[in-house]
Order: sequence, then structure tokens, then C-alpha cells
Amino acid sequence: MCLLYQEPLGRNLSNVAASEQPALRLTPDEWMEALGFDGFDEEARARVEAIQWQVAARALTLGLDVVLDFGFWSRAERDDCRSRARALGAACEVCFLDVPRAELLARLAGRNEARPPSTFVVDEGQLDAYAKVFEPPAPDELATDGP
Repeated sequence: MCLLYQEPLGRNLSNVAASEQPALRLTPDEWMEALGFDGFDEEARARVEAIQWQVAARALTLGLDVVLDFGFWSRAERDDCRSRARALGAACEVCFLDVPRAELLARLAGRNEARPPSTFVVDEGQLDAYAKVFEPPAPDELATDGP
């Protein structure tokens, strides 16, 4: 099973998912920090995600569950990942929380203040910019699909 986590800023449900079931959890933010990259370096993020997909693909072929915390901001990204997972014989599920803007801002304020490991400050302007390019999943994307 390949779980694609798409969650609001300020809450890391992929940690919860990986703790509730045995799964390999891959999140670019952790690797970006460990490798000394700026969290907003999109070129570095693309390289990290490509390597993480290779790791995920190997785990899926071994029959392990994988939680991908890549953001998946567009349907095209989600479709591509689902297609690659199915090609490996894995079922895939998109996990998404639709959170009101006011709640996102409150969570961001808490996260920015506490700065948990592998996070970086995101301000209100950045949140609004991200919201403009984000494509929420359609209902047909939220069902678990098989290989």
C-alpha cells in the first residue's frame, strides 16, 4: 500500500500514520534539513523526492507499506504517483484533510513558534500563495485503488 499524504501546513499526519501501522515514511523536509538544503530550494526538493521515490519503489516491490509525505499539490502529481505505485503492484490511497484557513493560520503560528525538527517558517503570505496553486483532490481520488 502506498499512502499519499496531503495535509495542511502545521500538522504532520504522516507521522501519525506511520506510527499506527508499520510503514516506511518518507518526507522531503527531513532529508532537506539533513542534507543542509534550504527548505524552499525547489531544485533540491525535486532531487530529494526522486531519490525518495526510488526508495519507496523498492520498499513497495518488497511488499512493504510506504507513506509519502510529498505534498502532492496537483492532481497530475497524485495521478503520476498512483500510476507508478500500481505499476509495481501496490494499492494506493490519498489521505487528505480539508482544514479552514483560520485553523491553518493557527497551526502555522504554533509550528512557526515551536519550530519542530525538519520544519521551516512559513508566513501568512506564503500560505496564501500556496493556496492559490493547490488543487484539492476530487472525490474520485480519495478511494483506495488497487494495482
